[in-house]
Amino acid sequence: MELPVIAQEAPKAGGCSAGSCGSSATQMNGMSDEIRVRVQDHPCYSEDAHHYFARMHVAVAPACNIQCHYCNRKYDCANESRPGVVSELLTPDQAVKKTLAVAATIPQMTVLGIAGPGDPLANPERTFETFRQLAAKAPDIKLCVSTNGLALPDHVEELAKHNIDHVTITINCVDPDVGAKIYPWIFWKNKRIHGREAAAILIERQQQGLEMLVAKGILVKVNSVLIPGVNDEHLKEVSKIVKAKGAFLHNVMPLIAEAGHGTFYGIMGQRSPNPAELKNLQDACEGDMNMMRHCRQCRADAVGLLGEDRGDEFTMDKIEAMEIDYEAAMAVRAELRAKVTAELDAKRQKAKAAHAPAAPQVVQFMPHPQKLALAGPRSGIPGRQSPARRVLMAVAGKGGLVAVHFGHAKEFLVYEASAAGAKFVGHRKAEQYCAGDETCGDGESVLDRTIKALDGCEVVLCSKIGFEPWGNLEAAGIAPNGEHAMEPIEEAVMAVWHEMLAAGKLEPKPSTAKCA
Repeated sequence: MELPVIAQEAPKAGGCSAGSCGSSATQMNGMSDEIRVRVQDHPCYSEDAHHYFARMHVAVAPACNIQCHYCNRKYDCANESRPGVVSELLTPDQAVKKTLAVAATIPQMTVLGIAGPGDPLANPERTFETFRQLAAKAPDIKLCVSTNGLALPDHVEELAKHNIDHVTITINCVDPDVGAKIYPWIFWKNKRIHGREAAAILIERQQQGLEMLVAKGILVKVNSVLIPGVNDEHLKEVSKIVKAKGAFLHNVMPLIAEAGHGTFYGIMGQRSPNPAELKNLQDACEGDMNMMRHCRQCRADAVGLLGEDRGDEFTMDKIEAMEIDYEAAMAVRAELRAKVTAELDAKRQKAKAAHAPAAPQVVQFMPHPQKLALAGPRSGIPGRQSPARRVLMAVAGKGGLVAVHFGHAKEFLVYEASAAGAKFVGHRKAEQYCAGDETCGDGESVLDRTIKALDGCEVVLCSKIGFEPWGNLEAAGIAPNGEHAMEPIEEAVMAVWHEMLAAGKLEPKPSTAKCA
């Protein structure tokens, strides 16, 4: 039997492919060399970099100048993984000592950020003292700050002075009526302001700060928390506005609203978005705006690659006991960075070649006699062009490879495969099935919850998988696949997609809409 012929799709204007997200290798092809150098080893600003480079946050900023309904700061908590949570508050001197210890131990750590547990710019003395020391003692580490934006306009000059060229602003709305549902109060000019008035001041300051940062040439990432029923539709307008004002990257994140975290939304029963809602909104906001989809909503003291946290290895008591040869460690860091940068550059060049302009992308069923039988049942009309549909695949991956046993996975990376290529669209958290398949009070097992987390995915790729989860996945309509162990993720995803295409499994699903 002859197979459908696949032609390639030309990339969109601006050098970004239809399947790109974040700052992937393909999108980097459209960037200036100056911008590419600034993001290629930043795990938050580059989707590719997060497989190779690590980040750390230092918790030097305890105070906050606003209250959010989704936030409850905790200063001595090791059991929750979310923004605003830390195990130890640090002085600037301790933060610098910790950063140097991590840099010597984890040579791929390239970025130091201050993200809380409060707001860094509500604690300017502690924040800028940390930056001043690190700029002198660890000049190879990128310095970043994450802020709610209320105090941002007052500190743009100081940020620029310290060569901080990556700033994240959390912007959840541009309408004070929406903001009043998210922020109960702000502390502004030595008084607490409530409701719509508070939201209006915050929005004005955020937009002013964004414009000032862009004017200084500082790269701005905008974080937005997706809150169903509150700002879900409104975030499309937010994305348009921040893009028009020059934001480099937009990160739409799901609300974390577990009651046990003690947030207002959690206690009041506000639900979090499901994966499909999150993806649909990210897709709607994307257009030609860079979207970050690999965010892990890190703790304010996170250490390591995105998706892992090695903070327990670097508590201050353990750091005090370390003996480190900093000079040797810095040489190792330089060598590793050069090697990984070369690998990423090669990947970028490969992506550039793979997305050279060509004919539109379709599945073409040729109307000669041997193929009419193939064309008819699939398309309904002999010779009709029938697009192969997109498929979501979950991957138990690490380091850019299909490298994790299904039962050991703490998260699954989700890719959308199509004739345009493999597009990273998000991640799904999971519990380790092999750590013990205990049943919860609601009768669900760890395996049950993992399969539920993979809802919408048609395939799961992993290095190995046991007999029981294999059968349960198949029963749930998810095809397990262990045939691509240790292969690059995107290549493995596309290999499986082409296998599905060859097997005739990628025809568009029949519409369930009824005619009027």
